Amino acid sequence: MKKSLYSFPRESRLLTPSSFSRVFEKAIPAVSPCITVLARHNDLEKPRLGITVPKKKVKLASNRNRIKRCIRESFRLIAHELPNVDIIVVAKHGIGDMNNRAINEQLDKQWRKLQKRCQT
Repeated sequence: MKKSLYSFPRESRLLTPSSFSRVFEKAIPAVSPCITVLARHNDLEKPRLGITVPKKKVKLASNRNRIKRCIRESFRLIAHELPNVDIIVVAKHGIGDMNNRAINEQLDKQWRKLQKRCQT
């Protein structure tokens, strides 16, 4: 069966604390007022995504889940254009007040910024 260009399988996710720590150690940042995107080159053939939406920044679980869905969907659509990096998206204060369109616009800017900074 042929894999879709726009799929988001388990292998495309950062799952372990050590994977997150590795990115945090030596990250290439792309920062906006409500979203920080951190990246670090990996040895794989594809980018991987990790998401942190702290309860301290976004109180309601439904809002945290909505934000995570927006981030995953945005990543899924752009992943084939990104370099081979591990990415962590960190939600900051104020993101809970943004609608989905605003979150997607912010993420699009961050993905473009990250592409430029990760080119080697």
